[in-house]
Amino acid sequence: MNWLKRKLRNWINDYDNEVSMKLTPSRDVEAQVCDAEPILNFRVFSAVGGQVVEFRRYDRKTDRNDTTTYIVTKDQDFGDKISKIANMEMLK
Repeated sequence: MNWLKRKLRNWINDYDNEVSMKLTPSRDVEAQVCDAEPILNFRVFSAVGGQVVEFRRYDRKTDRNDTTTYIVTKDQDFGDKISKIANMEMLK
């Protein structure tokens, strides 16, 4: 009876592998394109009186990470400030 269970398990695994191979090529290509080289990589931290925004950029030529930190106070519009910071980072 164990031979039947093994045969059935192998048959189901083979079917699952065939289905996943048909579905994943487009996802893999998109993942490679998206993960290849991020343009903007940032983190936002809460702080007393506002937020701290940290932008990180990897330079392939020098093999180094460059980090820039910005402070957004409570009285500033966060969305407006982030868009200005992102534009400035894109120009670098």
